[in-house]
Amino acid sequence: MWPELRLSNLIPPDLVTEQVTEAGGTLIVHARAAAASRSCPRCSAPSRRIHSRYIRTVSDLPCSGRRLELRITTRRFVCTASRCQQRIFAERFGEGLFGMRARRTTRLEVLVRHLGLALGGRPAANFARRLMLPVSNDTLLRVVRRHAQSPTEALVIVGVDDWAFRRNHRYGTIVCDLERHRVVKLLPDRDAATVKAFLARHPTIRVLSRDRGAGYGEAGTQALPDALQVADRWHLIENASAAFLDVVRKSMRAIRGTIGATTISPRLLTAAERLQYDGYLRREDDNAAILALHREGVSIKDIVRRLGHSRGLVRKVVRGMRTDLFFTNASTLEPFLPVLDEAWTGGCRNGAELWRHLQLRGFGGSLRVVTEWATRRRRAEQVSHQGMQKIPSARMIAHLMTTGRDHLGRAATVTVAAIEAGVPDLDAARKLIMRFHHMVRTKAAAGLDAWIAAAQESLLHAFARGILKDREAVLASIREPWSNGQTEGQVNRLKLVKRQMYGRAKLDLLEARLIGAA
Repeated sequence: MWPELRLSNLIPPDLVTEQVTEAGGTLIVHARAAAASRSCPRCSAPSRRIHSRYIRTVSDLPCSGRRLELRITTRRFVCTASRCQQRIFAERFGEGLFGMRARRTTRLEVLVRHLGLALGGRPAANFARRLMLPVSNDTLLRVVRRHAQSPTEALVIVGVDDWAFRRNHRYGTIVCDLERHRVVKLLPDRDAATVKAFLARHPTIRVLSRDRGAGYGEAGTQALPDALQVADRWHLIENASAAFLDVVRKSMRAIRGTIGATTISPRLLTAAERLQYDGYLRREDDNAAILALHREGVSIKDIVRRLGHSRGLVRKVVRGMRTDLFFTNASTLEPFLPVLDEAWTGGCRNGAELWRHLQLRGFGGSLRVVTEWATRRRRAEQVSHQGMQKIPSARMIAHLMTTGRDHLGRAATVTVAAIEAGVPDLDAARKLIMRFHHMVRTKAAAGLDAWIAAAQESLLHAFARGILKDREAVLASIREPWSNGQTEGQVNRLKLVKRQMYGRAKLDLLEARLIGAA
């Protein structure tokens, strides 16, 4: 017996405690209903006539570090209404206490459900064991699924985006209510027909925020022709930057000539660099042969047959998308070059001695690195002072050209100025990209048509055609406050939930966890 416990705090209301015992670390509370009569579930007629009794076992919230189990004496009543078809019924305790056939009280069920929503199956079961809650991982997932409810509010402003079941293999679609900041549906794929069917079931939608992929735009146009489609602003800026990077890659030959890369002397190269340089020369010969045939009017198919290269390689060379540049290897010696120069000028010309000198300064590289540097330095002094100027990568050049001059160093500023003067078409493309970014950020929608007209005559003509094709959605993205930012955030949340379950959760469980935890 536990006379010191306040029994009224242990059990739910509407029950009368008869006895409290302990067995195996579990508190067992014997109780019965306080009401003397119950109503028939079929005819609602009250009855006091008891047919029989049985013991019903229900788990409740733990108490003082012990599991708590309710053993409730449940009565079967006889319905006294003469016309009622149900003669015997068991008393019911209401959903606020525990439901029909329930093995847990309502308050324990709520706790179990929220553990499942927050942690999933096995992690939640491990945590529940520490909380003295008798629940398994399968039960947790069943509870989450059982209480899953789709939002019933009418959708007005929604955002759609794709997410990966498995990257590059299978994708789904997430639909978010942008007004209420919550997920409303997960679709099993990103096909236009699937999205169209969902949108057609919600004719109240007035604004559809999406990325610039053709599938979602087509589905929105067919299912909701009167809805306003809004392109995502972040994707607009990112696509513009990607278009400029593509233009820089196609202009690398002109950039290389403008920067004034020096002719490389093979005698100044190490053995490993000489092998890389030979491969570079072979690729340059292949590129020159392909371009020569293309200038003669030979088709890509015939070039493939004559030269034996792949169709993808020939297409890249013809379109200017393959720009091979030779780079000398980056070296771990770079932080120690001033020390080496000082020692070399002081008369130390032995590679091993230079290596030992650098080790005292914290150099962790091998002897071979230092001896190769010494050999190259010695050959350079014997041949000439001709060096090898490194050409920045296309990505670095795009970054430098779109960065404010106040944030660039002296060498980067000189490089950018040389490119702008030597490749004016690329400089014009840069100005157009910066103008587009400014237009999106300041919501200056009036200048879009003029920008498209100017971009169509520049190196950005392909990007301008895409903007023109999706003009209304792009205009709406500049004017309207809605964007797909919060949808992208929900996708990140979905990834977290999916990874918590090791990628094995089915669509209904993912949806139940996302919607239930909102």
